[in-house]
Order: sequence, then structure tokens, then C-alpha cells
Amino acid sequence: MLSKFNLKFWGGIAVSLIFMALLLNKIDFRQLGSALRSADYLYVALAVGITFASYYLRAVRWRYLLISEKVIPLASLYPATIIGYMANNLLPARLGEFVRAYMLAQKEQLETPAVFASLVIDRLFDGFSVLLLLVITLFTLQLPPGMEDAALALRTGGAVMFFLYCGVLLFLYLLKQQTMRTLSVVKYILKPFPQRATDRAIPLLGSFIGGIRLSLHGKHIAALVISSAGIWLCCLLAVDMTLHSFNIRLPLAASVFILILLVFAVMVPASPGFIGTYHYACYKGLAVFGVSDATSVSIALVMHGANFFPVILAGFYYLWKNKTSLTELQGAGTDR
Repeated sequence: MLSKFNLKFWGGIAVSLIFMALLLNKIDFRQLGSALRSADYLYVALAVGITFASYYLRAVRWRYLLISEKVIPLASLYPATIIGYMANNLLPARLGEFVRAYMLAQKEQLETPAVFASLVIDRLFDGFSVLLLLVITLFTLQLPPGMEDAALALRTGGAVMFFLYCGVLLFLYLLKQQTMRTLSVVKYILKPFPQRATDRAIPLLGSFIGGIRLSLHGKHIAALVISSAGIWLCCLLAVDMTLHSFNIRLPLAASVFILILLVFAVMVPASPGFIGTYHYACYKGLAVFGVSDATSVSIALVMHGANFFPVILAGFYYLWKNKTSLTELQGAGTDR
């Protein structure tokens, strides 16, 4: 019988195949080849450099998320970040977050729950950054006529994300301030489920919340906000540079719109590397602005490749440097 892990893996592969089929069904491959040959890859190289700058800023932000635990050098944080993103591209079920926590915990002799707790807060910062970008898009981008459904979908998605993240924040606050009472409520909610689910979830939540030790020092909070702004500015510029490589000149708000669609796309359970969902979201976003099918798919392929292959190469370099194997990382993730 297939394990739950294998079901997730093959389900993700199926989702990716469906979206790739939808995409390739619309393409004239001769036009696609011509569009790829006409691109200015100097802009793509700039996009890759900007993407690595965003990883560096993620390491900086992570440093301040963990600063109450330990002052950690960027020489440890940056490789762990790169390896985590490499793992997200190669391993199923988004194991990269667990791999990232595992690598840093091993390197700096930290408790893994504390490191993983910091990554939950890290993702919350990303979530609210995306919400801010979404609000900016809705107020600054005039979608073409006939795209009212897309605007409504963005508003709906933004509202759902907002309430979801507020709910997560409220839950974390209650779990931190009223730990035993909140765990009792969780235990009551889990009553309909098998007892082993409760036996596993309650200790994990207790261990997790004990690991959250966010510094409220003004300078540390400022560093978190500034690094978050820098991360998403880099992400936005990387999208814009890739558009420039195909001589597509759109307002910066259009790049924000495409970036938001890509963020939504990587949330969909798919194969490692978000193959299919990423490409289709990019294609649909560009179609809104009248970009041809061949050019849209070319941009999607190049944009994904610029995010996919360089970080894998860099990740393998840091694995080699740390004398760690990919098999060990997969074991660390699946044993969570």
C-alpha cells in the first residue's frame, strides 16, 4: 500500500502534468524556439544575481528571527538557506523548510524545534508582504477590459490570505500566552481523530511554541522589516529583468501582478520545483497584458529555469562543502 508520503508525491506529479499539458497544448514550438533565441540573456543573468541577493537577505532576516536564541553568523545561515531552497526544488512535499532547519540546527548546535519555529515566523513575514503587494496591485494596476473576474479572484484570494494569516497569528499568540489552555482546546478539537494524532500533535505544538523567542528590540524589528522589504523588492526586480530580456516593457505593477500569481502557484501541491503550476501561472499573467503565447511560455520557462538550476548548483556546492548527502537531507525531512 502506498504511504501518505508517496501519495503526496505522485499526486503532485499528476498536478504538474495536467498544468504542463494545458500549457503545451497552446504552443507552436517553432515560435517558441524563435522567442527563446531572441532573448537577451544578460538580463536573465542579472535576474539570477538579484535572486541570490534575495537569498542573502533571507539569511539576514533569519539571523534576526533567531537572535534571541543565538547570534548566528551569516556564514552558517546563507548556506542553510541555499540548501533549503535547493531541497524545495528537488524533494517532494516542500521538505526544504525542514531541511533548512535541520542544516542550521546541526551546524550551530541548536534545538531543531526552535529553528523550525523561526521559519514559521519567517513565512508569516512573507505572507503579509505578499498581502501588501496585492493591495498595491489592486490600487495601482488597471487590468484590461474583460478581466473583472481576475480582479475579483485577486480580491477574494487576498481576503482569504488575510484572514488565514490573522488566524495563524492569533493562534500563535494564544499558544504562547495561554499555552496549556490553548493545547486543551486543540486536544478537544482533535477528539474525532485517532488518538495517535493527538498524542503526536500536542507535544509537537508544545515543543514548537517553546521554540519561538522573537526579539522585540526596536533595532531587531526594524532589521526584520527592512530585510523583508529587500527580499520582495529583489523578487520583483528579478521578474522585471526577465521581462526585459524578451523586450517586454510593462508597468512595474504588472510585474507585481505576475509575482503574486507565481506566489499563489507555488502554494498548489505539485511536483518538486513547482513544475507546471509555476509555468501556467506566469503564462496566464502575461496573457492578461496581450503577450503572445510563444513569448509568454518562453518567459515562463526562462524565469523558472533562472530560479531552478542556479540554486540547485549552489546547493550541491554547499552540500559538498558540508560533507552532507541529498539522501541524508531527505531522511531528515521525512523523519520530521
